[in-house]
Amino acid sequence: MDKLTEYPQLIKRILTEYIELCNRRHNQEIETFLIVDELKSHYIWMNLGWQNGERIMGMTVYVRLQNGKFWIEEDWTENGIATDLVRAGVDQEDIVLAFHEPKMRQYTDFAVVH
Repeated sequence: MDKLTEYPQLIKRILTEYIELCNRRHNQEIETFLIVDELKSHYIWMNLGWQNGERIMGMTVYVRLQNGKFWIEEDWTENGIATDLVRAGVDQEDIVLAFHEPKMRQYTDFAVVH
């Protein structure tokens, strides 16, 4: 797998599939979209809108590609984006659960990077 070309395409595909599912829901007042900075390899799934008179603005997933690894900075999905990446053939050593404190990463099945 050529990480430089395939990893960006893979994360965009996975997040786009989630966003398309979210946008099929009944609540049209909340927009779900993907923010991509291809130059710096940042991928953010955002939600924006109104619900019951309250402003909704939040990041569901934030993934960065850095040094040939997926750095999952934020992940509020049920099964985790890391699970989707592994199913797609990404080695667990190429996935950093960056939302975990560095000293706690050793207790996960994924890369330990400080």
